[in-house]
Amino acid sequence: MNTADALLTETQAQSLPELSLSPHFHRRWHSLYEAFQDGVIDRDSLRNAFVRAVPLPQSCRIVLGTDASSIARPKSKTARDRTLVHESNLPDGCPPVVPGWQFSTLALLPESPSSWTYTLDNSRINSDQKTANVAAQQLRQALALLLNCSDSPPLLIADGYYCCLSFLLQTQDIPCDKLVRLAKNRRLYRAAPPRTGKRGRPKKHGSLFQPNNPLTQQEPDDSFQGENIKVDCWKQLHFREAPDFQVTVIRVIREAATNTKRDPRVSWFLFVGECMPALSEISVLYARRYSIEQAYRVDKQDLLWERVRLRTPEQFERWTDVVACVRNQLVLARDLSCVRQPWERESKEATPSQVRRGLRRILPQLGTPARWCQPRGKSPGRALGFPVTRAERFAVLRKSPKTIKKKRALV
Repeated sequence: MNTADALLTETQAQSLPELSLSPHFHRRWHSLYEAFQDGVIDRDSLRNAFVRAVPLPQSCRIVLGTDASSIARPKSKTARDRTLVHESNLPDGCPPVVPGWQFSTLALLPESPSSWTYTLDNSRINSDQKTANVAAQQLRQALALLLNCSDSPPLLIADGYYCCLSFLLQTQDIPCDKLVRLAKNRRLYRAAPPRTGKRGRPKKHGSLFQPNNPLTQQEPDDSFQGENIKVDCWKQLHFREAPDFQVTVIRVIREAATNTKRDPRVSWFLFVGECMPALSEISVLYARRYSIEQAYRVDKQDLLWERVRLRTPEQFERWTDVVACVRNQLVLARDLSCVRQPWERESKEATPSQVRRGLRRILPQLGTPARWCQPRGKSPGRALGFPVTRAERFAVLRKSPKTIKKKRALV
């Protein structure tokens, strides 16, 4: 609790020892590392607490978002269970992967794209797990607690990775609609044609449907034409591996887009569920997914999520839970405290940094449930002759075996 209060108020701290200098932290800096090493956090109770305090949107439908973020640890050879994770903004010619840990996040998305996401669960992806499996487990556990909060089923928005068939089949029985990005080279099929009465096995698949092949696209089942935007959808499509699993493909054409990699003119989406939103809302709904990217930037730059140096993955998981608690407290307190600098506009929405400044005046009035520390005297230190061994080193693990490319023989 002292660490969370210090992180809420100390906007200039850049490390754990600097957090211990906060007036809200009653212990010395080395107790921080001891707490993350020996402490225990009941994650089931923490998840229940997050759901009980969830800020329900004004609209009747809950919109969730899921994504995975990397914690780069390229030189931490004593860190266990590191895998190769994606890393952006590397120099040209470098592979976009570095050793580190990866975390999967399930969050409640704000009604307008911003960094004000409310974390429901943030779990580490072990070396023997896949991102789709962890995300499906998070969604199942969270919706078991969220179903009583809304009459209509929630809507999950995710990027193109979660369009894989394994994630869609794992979440098929979960009462949650899904809107995910669809790759242009994915191959889907229409419903099988009726039986002809001839001998032999009937066909399982109809004609091919592929986003990057206009010849396979027939007339859409439904369309919407707006100002500088056109939305088409094709219903009752399926993957080749799952003929009975029907999906809806949506195409969004924005004439005002710059047609770059970050702002394409034509975007493809996949919808799975019962309560499909209106075609005019597809583009606006998916834009809310980028709130998770902004929230990751705030967590890593302002809340020191990636900056602290903890050796074991268990320690970093506890630190991640503390950061999630601080983020959710900021979301709940955004209307109660906001301190702006003279050059910051009053008309703009409050930022997490501005809310953290205001919490310096509120937390002293609330107090803390943590017990006051009791001095125990000076520690005797290590016993004479105690062997100090070298920390164990761990190799970087690969989730898939390394493939060896065959070199073409020189003629």
